[in-house]
Parts: sequence; C-alpha cells; structure tokens
Amino acid sequence: MHLKAVWLNYSSRSVLRSGNECIKANALSCGECIQVGAKCGWCTDTEFLKQGEPTSARCDELESLMKRGCDAARIENPHGSQRILKNKAVTNRKKGAEKLRPEDITQIQPQKLSLNLRSGEPQNIKLRFKRAEDYPIDLYYLMDLSYSMKDDLENVKNLGTSLMKEMSKITSDFRIGFGSFVEKTVMPYISTTPAKLLNPCTVDQNCTSPFSYKNVLKLTSNGHQFNSLVGKQQISGNLDSPEGGFDAIMQVAVCGEHIGWRNVTRLLVFSTDAGFHFAGDGKLGGIVLPNDGRCHLENNMYTMSHYYDYPSIAHLVQKLSENNIQTIFAVTEEFQPVYKVAMLSISSKLPEGVTITYQSHCKNGVVNEGESGRKCSNISIGDEVSFNINITAQGCPKQDKPESIKIKPLGFTEEVEILLNFICECDCHKQGIKNSDMCHNGNGTFECGACRCNKGRVGRQCECRKDEVSTEDLDKNCRKDNGTDICSNNGECVCGTCECKKRDNPEERYSGKFCECDNFNCDRSNNKLCGGHGRCECRVCICDANYTGSACDCSLDTSTCLASNKQICNGRGNCECGTCRCTDPKFQGPTCEICPTCPGVCTEHKSCVQCRAFGTGEKKDTCERDCSYFNLIKVKDRDKLPQPVQAFPLMHCKERDANDCWFYYTYAVNNTEKEVHVVETLECPAGPDIIPIVAGVVTGIVLIGLALLLIWKLLMIIHDRREFAKFEKEKMNAKWDTGENPIYKSAVTTVINPKYEGK
Repeated sequence: MHLKAVWLNYSSRSVLRSGNECIKANALSCGECIQVGAKCGWCTDTEFLKQGEPTSARCDELESLMKRGCDAARIENPHGSQRILKNKAVTNRKKGAEKLRPEDITQIQPQKLSLNLRSGEPQNIKLRFKRAEDYPIDLYYLMDLSYSMKDDLENVKNLGTSLMKEMSKITSDFRIGFGSFVEKTVMPYISTTPAKLLNPCTVDQNCTSPFSYKNVLKLTSNGHQFNSLVGKQQISGNLDSPEGGFDAIMQVAVCGEHIGWRNVTRLLVFSTDAGFHFAGDGKLGGIVLPNDGRCHLENNMYTMSHYYDYPSIAHLVQKLSENNIQTIFAVTEEFQPVYKVAMLSISSKLPEGVTITYQSHCKNGVVNEGESGRKCSNISIGDEVSFNINITAQGCPKQDKPESIKIKPLGFTEEVEILLNFICECDCHKQGIKNSDMCHNGNGTFECGACRCNKGRVGRQCECRKDEVSTEDLDKNCRKDNGTDICSNNGECVCGTCECKKRDNPEERYSGKFCECDNFNCDRSNNKLCGGHGRCECRVCICDANYTGSACDCSLDTSTCLASNKQICNGRGNCECGTCRCTDPKFQGPTCEICPTCPGVCTEHKSCVQCRAFGTGEKKDTCERDCSYFNLIKVKDRDKLPQPVQAFPLMHCKERDANDCWFYYTYAVNNTEKEVHVVETLECPAGPDIIPIVAGVVTGIVLIGLALLLIWKLLMIIHDRREFAKFEKEKMNAKWDTGENPIYKSAVTTVINPKYEGK
C-alpha cells in the first residue's frame, strides 16, 4: 500500500538562508519577519532600537532579542496549530458480519484536518490505515492478444472460476471483467493489403483482425460468463514488438461507466510479453495529436486510436491515480525492468513553499523514512499501519488565502483532506493605527512598535520621500564633527539620519548617531570578546557582576583565594582577579601555602624521592599511594640539575640513605605543579680493603712515571752533547778559498784634483 498526495498548486516566497536568517532578511514589518523562519521574532518595544539601528533590527532570533534587552512579553512569535474536523474510527469488521455499503466502511483515520502553518515550523499529523475485512473488490483483466500471447490465452480461459474461488477467501463481494488489446491499426499496417488486415497471422493460423482496445466483459460477479467470453477470444498480430497497451489502460481508467467500476478497491491486471509504445511514437503513423485522456468507447471498441497519439507515462499515472486504480503488471521476466522503471520514474511535485516528509510504521515494527516512508508493503486484510506526516511551509502564498491538500492510499477511494491556513501576520498587526501621527504626519501605519510606511515614503518615521533620500543638505547631518565621512563609513544617510550597515556576521552590529559605535571591537581575553564575561557597547566592555578590567578578565570573587584556614591567601598575599599574589617571595601556590626553600623541605620529601627514584627507603611499600604528588624527572649527573631562577623558588637537596650513599635532587613548585629532578645514580663511599690497594697502585704508577721522565731527560742531554761535539770538529777541519772575486768592485773611488801641484 502506498500513500500518494494530490496537491493543489500555489506559489510562495521561499526563504532559504544560512546563519542568522532573521537579520539577513531585512524585514521591515512583523509579518515579514515571522515568514522568514520559526526562529525569528519581532520586538514591539518602541524604545528597543538604538541610535543608528534600522527598523529591520527588530527582527532577530529570540535569544538574541532578549540578550539585546527586549522583554519576552514584547516579542511577537506566533506558533502553528491544528484541529481535527472529522475523525471517524476505522472499521473493525469481520467476514460474515452484517454487510455494509462501501461508503460506510472507514479504512483511514482521521478524515479531515485544519492546520495553521507558521513559516519554518512543521506540523505533525498521524494517520492510521487498516485494511477492512470483506471489503468489495473489482478486478479487470487486460490482456495482450498479439500472436506471441497464444499460449497465455489458453491459460486465461479458465481464470474466471479460479479467481472467483480464491477471492472468495478474501471478500464476499468480488467482480471480474476482461479486455484485450493489440495495436493501433494505422501503425504497422500502412502498406499492407486488406487481406493482411483481416488475418495478420500466417495462412494456417486463424487470427482476428488487429484492433487497439476492446472491452470484452464489463465487471461482473459471474465467473462462468468470464470463462465463456474469454474462451471465444482469438489472437491477432502486428509487425513491431512494442504493443499499444497504454491506449488500452487509458480507456480502462477513464471509461468507468463502460467498465463498471464501483467505489471500492479497484485492481487492473495488465498482461503482456512485450514492451509498450508511448507519447511521440504515433508520429510514425502520422498521428500528432496528443492523447486527450477521455473515454472514446463505442460498442466497447476504442474508436480514436488512429486520431490520438499514445499517452505519456506521466499522463497515464495521473489518470490511474485520479480514478483510484491499482495496476498489477503481469509481464515476462524480460520486460519486468521496463515496466518497473517506467512507473518509478514518476514522482509527485509539491507546490512551491510547502514540503512534506513521511515516516511509516509498518508490520513487524518496521519503520521507514524519506521516500520509503510513504509506503508499507505486503499489507494483508485486517492489518493496521500508521504514518507520521510533517507538513512545513516556507513563507506565505502570494494569493494569501487558505489552500487544501488531499492524501489518500493509492488505489483506494478514501482520502484525508487537510486545510492549510498560513500565519502571515502578527497579532499586533490587528491593532495597527493607519496614518498615525507617530509616522511623520500620518505617512505610515504604526503597528507592532514601528512605522510601516505608505508607498513612496521611507525612514524610521516615514519622514522622507524616496526621491529625496540622498541630498547634499541631508548628508550634512550624517557627518560627525563636520568631517568628510558619511556615517563613519559604516552606514548610509537616509533622510538625514544614519542607518548603519550590517556585517557579514549577523551578531556584529554598528550603532550610534553616526554609526561610530560597534559591539565587536572591544578588548579580548582568552580569544573571547570581553573575556566572555561582559558585552561590548560602543567599543567598551560592560562587564558582568563580579568582573572588572578592560576585557572583563578580572574576577572579583575571592572564594578561589580562600585557604583551608579560611584566610585569604593564608595571610601571605593579596587576592587579585581571583588569584593569590604572594607578598612573601618564599611562598607560592594557589593560596600561598607552599614554601619550597623553607628548612625541612628536603627531609620532608626524602622518603618519597628515595622510593620513586631508587625503590628503597621507608616508603618503598606505600610509594604509589603516598608519593604520587610530584612529577619525577631523572638526570645523569649533578650538572644537569636545574638552577634557581626568579620565576619560581627551587631547593637543592643532598640526602644520605641507609647504606651511606648520597643522592642529589631539587624540589620546586612551578605554578601548581610540584617537580623533583634527581640524579639517577647514587654516590657511595669505597670499602676499607679497597682503599690501600688503590692508593698503592696510584703511588706505583706515579713513581714509574717519574722514572721514565728522568730516563728520557738523560738521553736527551747525551744526544745534545754528542751533536755539539760533532759540530765543533767539522768547524776546525774546514778550509776556506782566498781567491779574488772577479766581479768584485771596490767601494772606494779616487778623484785627482787637476789643480793640485803636489804642494
């Protein structure tokens, strides 16, 4: 069983936005605001807007409006509702009970509702469906009589009595009918001879002439009559594989009086072993007029097959749905995908602005959602299923009038009618004052705390005409301190008044007479505006109670500084911004309770350091329980131990264990973390027997070294003396050549005075 909705079309404005859609909508009235979405509200407080904020700033999310100072009682936020107008219970009827007329049997509940829809707010309704027992059924068997169906025709000839017998187990009121089809006579036989039209089969086969559709037997409760008439049927033939079955289905659907359909369950069994022709194929035979979806039976024969094209799949599904006919395709395995895909490709189109979602609760606790939520399969007689249906509107229809939709189980005449009323205005709209003096001499309607301007007027009080919105004289009023920037470059000058522009982030706003203020350029702490403990107004943090500072990051609460002795910071410091500032540099910790450098610190922590670093000492058995209060860090030697710094005090410790071994460590408190650095090896004294041996060895090594040094020195002296003697000897034996150097010239020059006479 499938649920299918039948809709009346209408158009509406769809509002699809991300982020704060209320701010982005720029709604100028309460009615426009509530159509944006279910989260949007309108503040009617006349004093709500700050200087520079436009009328549209009244429309915002509810939480944001209250945070900005609008009292909850002043916020317009209507909600949708629903009323059940007809709610007749489903019929619990057993087979053999008193016979009821079909119109007195109820299988779906409720039958009529009225919904008031607020934009973006879904209304949920629950439908029950129960297959009534012994409900009347009409079944029409439509068969392909082309030549390939010859064997199937023989099987169908005895179908009537068999069906009557089986259906009697389900209902006491069953009727059956029969029809047949082949193909349009104009299509494949355009060039054939009249004899071929009379007998389209081979010479040795007796076939009837081709036809489009024939209503052989009107719906009847006489199964023997069905067998008799079907037994007289003869096969026919055509030249192409696809058949004209869609022509036949259309006539069966729309010719209710000829077929004999009652207002009960209607079943159509369509039997074929071939594909189908559909809209557009008629052009092959010169047929261009689209199928008109009307009945054209004369003497139980379809007479307009040569005049109208085949119906489209969508057209066929529409007519079957309108006439509440469930179709069963009895086709060969080869063509099952063809007919399956053809029917699944059709989906109902919803009107603009309204969406519907389904959730089905089927047999055995099966729950389906999405497209599968519209159906429950394998519903037997007496089974009950339910459907949760959410109906949501976005915006309001342009015609601003109620609409209605109908939901019904596919193939059943019963339906649920749902009247849709749209909430398009706020309640305060009814108290609006037209041509109010509050709107600049009656140039608008004062409603919901603001002016809704008449046509051609603008401004918060409708004080300007549209043609004078931007003039030089008016712009002067929008310049701060006679500067050059209009509205501080953060807005537009409208009627001599700044209307501040909006930011991409709808939570951030400009305000002020000249849009010189904003709520996002304040000091931050921990990457939060005003430390998360205040609000930003005109670039200054207004701190919450118990907070102070330019970024509201200083807490005035002193409970965090209270020590176990109920003193603030143990009397050793001051509580500043919720944190102790110790006045004595020796003390530290959250409440100045720790003194790392005070006497006794090393002794206090000795046992825990010993057990955690070396697995020895008094607390080695309770180490994990008693000594996990500090972080232990091992270093290789004493040079690697940390040294005292100004940031936090540090104590160097040297302790001795039971074996007279020394171990070295430091103890410090870094903020609230206690840290111990310890040298990973113990420094133990040597044993008494070892000391003389070591001393003797050392002395022997020293003496040997001195002896070697003296020997080396002696050898060097002997070597030097020998070398010197050799040098002296070679010097005495040397002979020098005294010949005159041929290139030698004396440095003395003799000059004779010519005047000198020897006297």
